[in-house]
Amino acid sequence: MTVTPEAMRNTLSRLRGRFVVFEGPDGSGKSTQFKRLSELATSCNVPHTIVREPGGTKTGEAIRTVLLDKANTGMSVRCEMLLYMASRAELVSSIITPALREQKMVLADRFVSSTLAYQGTAGGLNSADISAVARVATGGLMPDLVLLFDLDHVAASKRLTGSLDRMEAKGLEFFKLVRKGYLDQAKADPGRFAVIDASQDQEGVWQQLCRVLQERVARFE
Repeated sequence: MTVTPEAMRNTLSRLRGRFVVFEGPDGSGKSTQFKRLSELATSCNVPHTIVREPGGTKTGEAIRTVLLDKANTGMSVRCEMLLYMASRAELVSSIITPALREQKMVLADRFVSSTLAYQGTAGGLNSADISAVARVATGGLMPDLVLLFDLDHVAASKRLTGSLDRMEAKGLEFFKLVRKGYLDQAKADPGRFAVIDASQDQEGVWQQLCRVLQERVARFE
């Protein structure tokens, strides 16, 4: 059944004050759906704030440049993790927390789950160590909902075009582990995670996303 914009207007208004995170491997199409949902929220006059990781603040954007620059090939995974967390700490304190206090819906393109998948499962760092650092960086803030756009690592790699950044260029075996890391998190916390089949066309994925949001809003109340 197709979800109408009218139905979504009510759903989005009920997400005010909620923190919704879009996750998935590079090439999953999550950023396309993220943009579409933000545009719908704007057209529905639902107060919301959008953020991306790493980045979103002056400090965070400087960190993003360092992290994604292919010239920094020798960077250790531990250094990567700490830089992501530093960017995240600034984002939470200066943008996310104030927006939630103002009862805005906050949409984030990546959050802690990315670090657990990329630097944890795929990179080899201990997940408990990552979670401990995350609690310090975020002050314990956790998303109300994590939308995981799941796509086979081979299919995801075929969607990447143009010049790849340092993270995108890590190779198929790395992204196979990234996907595993995400799915393991979703299995461990089904109340917070919703897995969306990102192998469908854009409209099919969009309809899944809308249905998931409607379903989860009902659980929040």
